[in-house]
Amino acid sequence: MTGSTAATFTADDYGARMERAARTAAEAGLAGLLVAPGPDLVWLTGYTPPAVTERLTLLVLAAGQDPVLVVPALEAPDAHRAAGAAALTLRDWTDGKDPYAATAAVLDASGRFGISDNAWALHLLALRQVLPGSSYASLTEALPMLRAVKDTAELDLMAAAGAAADATFEEIRNVPFAGRRESDVAADLDRLLRRHGHEQVDFTIVASGPNGANPHHEAGGREIARGDMIVLDFGGLRDGYGSDTSRTVHVGEPTDEERRVHDIVREAQEAGFRAVRPGAACQDVDRAARRVIADAGYGEHFIHRTGHGIGVTTHEPPYMIEGEARPLVPGMCFSVEPGIYLPGRFGVRIEDIVTVTEDGGRRLNTTTRELVIVE
Repeated sequence: MTGSTAATFTADDYGARMERAARTAAEAGLAGLLVAPGPDLVWLTGYTPPAVTERLTLLVLAAGQDPVLVVPALEAPDAHRAAGAAALTLRDWTDGKDPYAATAAVLDASGRFGISDNAWALHLLALRQVLPGSSYASLTEALPMLRAVKDTAELDLMAAAGAAADATFEEIRNVPFAGRRESDVAADLDRLLRRHGHEQVDFTIVASGPNGANPHHEAGGREIARGDMIVLDFGGLRDGYGSDTSRTVHVGEPTDEERRVHDIVREAQEAGFRAVRPGAACQDVDRAARRVIADAGYGEHFIHRTGHGIGVTTHEPPYMIEGEARPLVPGMCFSVEPGIYLPGRFGVRIEDIVTVTEDGGRRLNTTTRELVIVE
């Protein structure tokens, strides 16, 4: 995807985001924000450079001054076409000129700035050389909640992405599993996600039998057999916003133990969901889900956090993990995905994307969380 995002948002929308980001940075004691190409730049301006190159592209935001986008001259026409271009000033530079001097001209020479996590070291070091009195902090460290709270339009896009992932699951549960490789089913998931509107597929985990005990197993050449438990975890971006869902299916009839473990995870996922409400701490969601699994005797086999934020990327703050006391706020979106992983045997994970409402939570995935039997 190059140029600008789909015309869902207007220049006014992007202008409001940039103004809020600059204000939030000032409240955090920062002189401003420096935003390199990546998800933050897309979210703030609607602009994605046509290529990733060594040439400097940098959005400068500071309270009390107009947003400035420093761009290479040869890419300025693309930047002018971005949906948020009317809300900022473009400052272009030509090859042979010093882009860092052009950037320094709009920066506080002794300021501390939040800078995109994915900014190139090449650019950061050059800025420090031009402005030796400046200092920097990663955006994740300085403003972890910058994109966390979604507005109504963003929530609509999140819901549409979730519905597309649900439609993908409803179709994948009817394809043949036994006798096919994990990679074959993963290819089906990729095709279905794209058919249901995803422009980007980030992951298609198909973890069968003992591979299910590896939470991030990459689909490979293992042939799926009758009697296998299979963890399916898939998602990506649809109209620029993320989907991510997990369901666990079984080829043929499961054993009593497999059903029991699945039931425990389903109960844990429900407990995590019921813990979602404004003002609750992120860690409360993790605690609620983890308690169910620990009480059932499988605590040592739940080996990851209960959830992660999602938006214009499929993994971002906030995180549902012990020690994260940040309160939940209406409009936050994140996964609730407890699991049990029995090494050498099988695994179970159930995941929905949930958004915080004014009085609780709302699931953005609605497919059955019961154990589904496939062929």
